Amino acid sequence: MDVAMLAGVSAMTVSRVLNAPDMVRAETRARVLAAVRELDYRPNQAARQLVTGRSGVLGVVSIDTTLYGPATTLYWIEQAARHAGYNVSIASLSSLNRGSMEEGVERLRAQGVAGVIIVAPHESAADGLRNLSPETPVVAVDAGDDIPVPVAKVDQRAGAVRATKHLLSLGHETVWHVAGPADWLDANGRIEGWRGVLEEAGRPVPEILRGDWSSRSGYELGRRLVAEPEVGAVFVANDQMALGVLRALREAGRRVPEDVSVVGFDDIPESAYFWPPLTTVRQDFGEVGRLAFRLLLDRMEGAAPDARRLVEPELVVRESTGAAPRPGGTRGRQSRRGAKPA
Repeated sequence: MDVAMLAGVSAMTVSRVLNAPDMVRAETRARVLAAVRELDYRPNQAARQLVTGRSGVLGVVSIDTTLYGPATTLYWIEQAARHAGYNVSIASLSSLNRGSMEEGVERLRAQGVAGVIIVAPHESAADGLRNLSPETPVVAVDAGDDIPVPVAKVDQRAGAVRATKHLLSLGHETVWHVAGPADWLDANGRIEGWRGVLEEAGRPVPEILRGDWSSRSGYELGRRLVAEPEVGAVFVANDQMALGVLRALREAGRRVPEDVSVVGFDDIPESAYFWPPLTTVRQDFGEVGRLAFRLLLDRMEGAAPDARRLVEPELVVRESTGAAPRPGGTRGRQSRRGAKPA
């Protein structure tokens, strides 16, 4: 009432500005928000819950929020929720299995959350998602396709297909792959896309090299790659490991892209500033976060639980990929020093 009096509008208009701002003219909205700031007004969440029967808090269960993908997804979920007037409570787990997931959800339910989003990129999370209590609306991010809750995720297979086809289109005979950990759904989806393109094209399928998403593991696996003289193209499952691969190639005198082309995945902010700038697959984590939030709102309204929302990734071509060397062309340290090929 105080805000309405100061802004010269009705209390109902103030309510609309705070709960559905798009329904109010910009001029009126600005006047109301100015009054809110002047009076230092904050909605009473307890009173709002009594009126609506719904908490103003959403819960998020996640693992390893130090990694770029989960951390960025979490950020965009929180932004979407806050824009709609919700606060977010986070349960960060050291491992994601049935027991830890149930514990995390129960911890959030004890806070009276209206719904829960679970960032579940692990194979081991599937069992927990199948056995959650139906009392609280739940949505998953990056989960598998065989679970009974709505899911929002990037089409990992499609991203790997784009990366692998790009390298083959440059004339490379095959593409090596530095993969993520075996228990990660994203890593396995990228393997499926990579392998499918090579098999369909009748190309050799090299041995998979598995890392742990870190630059260190990419560097160690890159040192194994440089021992294989036939390696001419590498698809790396994330940009951090690609950074390690680039260093290993440089130390061995293998030029990028003249001798070896490299593609990453994620398009982290630094990838455009690697040397050379990294060709990579961009994931729209913002859209994933917004979709997950919308799915949870629908779920809270009783929508069907089997919704799936896929976000298409985008190939971003930079200077780390180039045409395959011609037969008899130069390679490796000798070519950098100007020696003639053997």
